[in-house]
Amino acid sequence: MEFLTHDLLSPLVAIGLIILAGLTSFITAAFGAGGGLLLLVVMASVMPMSAVIPVHGLVQLGSNANRMLLTFRHIDLTMLAWFSAGGLVGALCASLLVTQLPLELMKLVVAIFVLYLLWGATPKIRETSKVGRIIAGAITTFLSMFVGASGPMVGSYLYINGYDKLRFTATFSSSMTFQHCLKAFVYSAIGFAFWQWLPLIIAMVSSGAMGTWLGIKLLHKLPAEKFRLAFRVILSLLCLRLIWESVAQVF
Repeated sequence: MEFLTHDLLSPLVAIGLIILAGLTSFITAAFGAGGGLLLLVVMASVMPMSAVIPVHGLVQLGSNANRMLLTFRHIDLTMLAWFSAGGLVGALCASLLVTQLPLELMKLVVAIFVLYLLWGATPKIRETSKVGRIIAGAITTFLSMFVGASGPMVGSYLYINGYDKLRFTATFSSSMTFQHCLKAFVYSAIGFAFWQWLPLIIAMVSSGAMGTWLGIKLLHKLPAEKFRLAFRVILSLLCLRLIWESVAQVF
């Protein structure tokens, strides 16, 4: 993968991404998951694909770290330890392959993968043993390096443990924080220049922190079921737009 070293975004696009980071962090904190997918799809629509996965990962790292700190005492530390062990394996395997994916196909891969997560049968690892947790960490971390959208799979795996809402949010956020740390390390190792995107990343993380705080405050007060269908439809339309753009570029 040949990374672009610098691509200016218009002020309007940058401001829009900063606002969206706050909104999507609110969505994830209030409803359990989903905000990262929306942010990823919009970023893929307005940013060079060479920067989307690593920048999205660092923004999501900040967002998840904030949620983790706000809910720290509810984390299932045993789950986190074994999941993280598997994540190390997945990251190592992905580092050997991530530079091989053609940039022109990344937008198409991301859009199709998100559509599958929205409407298909989300892949599930139902084994809750130590081995199952390691496998879940390895698989989701590996895929995250290429599509940047492992949140629904991680959430699906954690769901089978029967956590209450706060314990789920805390364990999910801590697992994703570690996974995004691994992503940042891998992309740094293969040459992505994070420093060129730091002003945007810092602003998006700050906006995300405010969205996270508000989402946590409203965690028990929002009607999640009424929100989910509208969210899936809007996100699906954005994915179809990405597919159209990708096909038009290829042909």
